[in-house]
Amino acid sequence: MKFKASTICLLIFNLLAVIYLLLPTPQLKDLDSSVRSQEPGDTVQMTNVTGHYTNLSRREVMNFYRSFYSGPFMVRLNYPPEYAKTIFRDTMQSYYLEEFHLPFKESLFINGYEWAEDVFTKPEKRIQNKLLYNDIEYRAKINTKIIPTSIPARFLAFFTTEIAIIFVIFLYKKFWRQNFA
Repeated sequence: MKFKASTICLLIFNLLAVIYLLLPTPQLKDLDSSVRSQEPGDTVQMTNVTGHYTNLSRREVMNFYRSFYSGPFMVRLNYPPEYAKTIFRDTMQSYYLEEFHLPFKESLFINGYEWAEDVFTKPEKRIQNKLLYNDIEYRAKINTKIIPTSIPARFLAFFTTEIAIIFVIFLYKKFWRQNFA
């Protein structure tokens, strides 16, 4: 049986894609040098959401989570802080919001609120937003939210996308042959 090189490449690509989609997603641990929040909205009230009080900088927080989500396919996205109200809850305070996205697998949203840097509060009034938890002052509160996908959903999304791309390429070739060949 004779196969085209493109068919063999597609089979190898799909085999690698299936392996990638079956690999487990990272298991996060609690943020280093932080205290896990037990406040409403940071525990069981919201699925896959955790909160931590910390004195770490934004760079240190991002480096911590990037160590779990490193790899060639990871996409890092930066959003305006206002989006935290949509992704988490409408009362969420935010200074920065970033996402680590593993295509077709999972997303991790990281919302950071640093009271001293709050752009929505005048500098002279920021002291009112000081973060106190168990009578200890913290520089920042970090909330994370994981958006997982099931393995069947991963396969459905991936192979639907692949079929759509192949279909578009087929249509483009057909159009090209009819109009320019």
